[in-house]
Amino acid sequence: MIPTLRADLHVHTRHSTRSGNLRFLGSRDCYSRPADVYRVAKARGMDLVAFTDHDSIGGALELLDQRPDLASEIIVGEEVSCRLPDGDLQVHLGVYGTSEALHRELQPLRANVFDVIARLREADVLFALNHLLHFYRGEIPIDRYLRLLEAVPALEVRNGTMVEAHNVLLEAIAAGFPQGVGNRFDGSQPKRFPTPCGKLARTAGSDAHTLRRVGTTWTAAPGRTRDEFLDSVRTGAGAPGGAHGTTTTVAADAYGVIVSYVAALAGVGPRDLSPLRHAACLAFAVVSLPFQFVPLLMAARSKAGERRAIEQLTAHLARAARTQHENASPGEPLEREPFRRPTTTSV
Repeated sequence: MIPTLRADLHVHTRHSTRSGNLRFLGSRDCYSRPADVYRVAKARGMDLVAFTDHDSIGGALELLDQRPDLASEIIVGEEVSCRLPDGDLQVHLGVYGTSEALHRELQPLRANVFDVIARLREADVLFALNHLLHFYRGEIPIDRYLRLLEAVPALEVRNGTMVEAHNVLLEAIAAGFPQGVGNRFDGSQPKRFPTPCGKLARTAGSDAHTLRRVGTTWTAAPGRTRDEFLDSVRTGAGAPGGAHGTTTTVAADAYGVIVSYVAALAGVGPRDLSPLRHAACLAFAVVSLPFQFVPLLMAARSKAGERRAIEQLTAHLARAARTQHENASPGEPLEREPFRRPTTTSV
């Protein structure tokens, strides 16, 4: 019998150097050392350890440089930050089993998520669309946004920072969403999906930015080795497990990053700032102490927006399902069309 392996497929380290919330202060998005991430992940039952830093494979490479004997256990990955030109929305793709050469090739393509997707398909590596409703707040019609689902082979169906309703909805979508949820692509270079028609492969991960949650959400899939595990995930045999997210989850991560940031300013951690900016940021950190309720408020606001997006997506899928049922001929199979790369850079 083939064993089942576990891996948290969405984890950050100190190589995620750009913070989405404290960028003006020069804060990193995470301060966890790769070696510590590995240690905690293994202690929490992960058979394989993936590193998915923002637009960087440095976390995996740092650990492999220190411990080359761990090569068979490490999944070299990254979370590629892209833009959806229609609406100029941010989109994140989790990439697994990448290389330094592919990482470099993706960087100039990130202005258009469909260009990144096309290159990843050409490279034949596993990748997934992460946390579908994390950034979407109705900036463009939902059917246009959902064209992303027609382009990717896998969907992150459980993210440890997203509420349970979001994750449950995405798992249902991955199991087979109806035709008509998004517009179809026209153009050349058809690409077949590697999973059974009508389904997306599933991934799951904690999206941990501190050590507190590493390995608390994971993907389980059959395999004896790392490569067999990734192949199983690719072909749709991966299953999500572990915790969902709440307002407290997001706020706690934010406070953890803030504590690490202040510690770095105090000399315990990486030095990323010039002396003058370091002094200014340290002074700001001291002055802002009475306002440390703000991260909690920001997390609560984010979760309220997420719930509104869930309601919008649920209503849209219900309408699409009704339309498909009304238009389908008796016995007609419900199939997804193959991916075709857009003919232009705009969508």
